[in-house]
Amino acid sequence: MKRLTLVSGLVVLGLLAAACAAPVAPEPTPAEPMPEPTAMPAALPSIVDVAVGNGAFTTLVGALQSAGLVEALAGEGPFTVFAPSDEAFAKLPAGTLESLTPEQLKDILLYHVVTGKVMAADAVALDGQMADTLLEGKQLAISVDGETVMINDAKVVTADVEAGNGVIHVIDSVLLPPAEEEAMMGKTIADIAAGDERFSTLVGALASAGLVDALKGEGPFTVFAPTDDAFAALPEGTLESLTTEQLTNILLYHVVPGKVMASDAVALDGQSAETLLEGSEIAISVKDGKVYLNDTAEVVITDIEASNGVIHVIAAVLLPPAE
Repeated sequence: MKRLTLVSGLVVLGLLAAACAAPVAPEPTPAEPMPEPTAMPAALPSIVDVAVGNGAFTTLVGALQSAGLVEALAGEGPFTVFAPSDEAFAKLPAGTLESLTPEQLKDILLYHVVTGKVMAADAVALDGQMADTLLEGKQLAISVDGETVMINDAKVVTADVEAGNGVIHVIDSVLLPPAEEEAMMGKTIADIAAGDERFSTLVGALASAGLVDALKGEGPFTVFAPTDDAFAALPEGTLESLTTEQLTNILLYHVVPGKVMASDAVALDGQSAETLLEGSEIAISVKDGKVYLNDTAEVVITDIEASNGVIHVIAAVLLPPAE
């Protein structure tokens, strides 16, 4: 019993000593470095500033200035702008913009703008629906085919270019309100060529060959139209040396029956198309995204629509095998 009491006393003394001992401070935890202050994102430029800085919208920017719409599209928004590129405006017959009244130009531009910020994913969800534009009472038709978004008949080629007050989608054709489209679509291929200063040599050749009335006919036709520069690249005196029959054959060789749009031509890569020159075909090829005819004539402007077909502008004159 005494032994047990002694042992118990020693244990109690040990516990008291431990309790009275100075507490041991824990090892200090290294202080975590203060986070770097997060820089606030810079404000995005307005739709107008994006268009000015892009370089692909010089015609659009000039049109906005002429119509007095720059300040409106630099406003709070948000807006969704379907912006035709310079190449899209080039599809219009030469002189079209210059012939418009300020009111007509303003209406056409407002027809390209939708209120709100509609991103590409939103547009896909709107397949088959209509969108109200800033041109009062006028709407745009939205359709989706696979990954391709169409606004009326214009293809969205670049989507979701964001701006501080909305978003820009780049389109490959100018959108025309119904009234302007009806007026323009009443023109035949021959009418459009006659009113376009780029085709003065072609128009003269058509008159000499007696083909003007044919290209005012019902059609539809697809005309690969050489510019004046393309004709000028022929050896000097070439046109003057041709018989009427030879000239007619050359011109018919530039016409394909049916309405072949640019997207159709791309799908025909490696194939040939029959022309109005009996027994003669044009070879179609696509290189680096560009369409060529007979491997030599580049299609430089596409899809100039007419009431009886479509015109594609080419950079060289096509010659039938005999010529």
